[in-house]
Amino acid sequence: MWICAMRRTLTAGALAGILSAGMLATALAQAPDASRPMQVAHAGDRPGEPGGRHRLSAEDVQALTDARVAALHAGLKLTPDQEKLWPPVEGAMRNLAKVRRDQREARRGRDRDPVAETAPDAIRARADALAARSDALRKLADASQPLYATLDQAQKQRAAMLSRPMGPRHHPGMHRHHRDD
Repeated sequence: MWICAMRRTLTAGALAGILSAGMLATALAQAPDASRPMQVAHAGDRPGEPGGRHRLSAEDVQALTDARVAALHAGLKLTPDQEKLWPPVEGAMRNLAKVRRDQREARRGRDRDPVAETAPDAIRARADALAARSDALRKLADASQPLYATLDQAQKQRAAMLSRPMGPRHHPGMHRHHRDD
């Protein structure tokens, strides 16, 4: 019985692989130049940059941080009593953004001379970065707890929606938030 189930699984897997390969071959054959991989353009791409992507400037990153903070604040539609609890949340959000920005800059510096950094150094740097981000996230959780406790269900749903990561690597359905029912 176990062998039959395993055979069915293997057969289904092989069939899925064959179908996928067939669809991929068909799609490539219909492409204008099948010898060249297709590149997907994203907002903000710069054709001359490697990979077609560019790095955001410090001003761009700051503008995006300001926009995210403002969007969450506006979307929550806080009451006057809740407004008093907002400043620590905003400060913790900005601190987390600063930690990420600083880490990105440090990583860019290390990327310029990859030979100088040994594998153990890279592992330590990653561990330090994760610890710093963990600390900033914990501070955000602590700062947001008093405000979150006062939010109604609609505000909590908007908070979950507005705080999801956005961008090409983050599909809206990737993150599931637990609701307090």
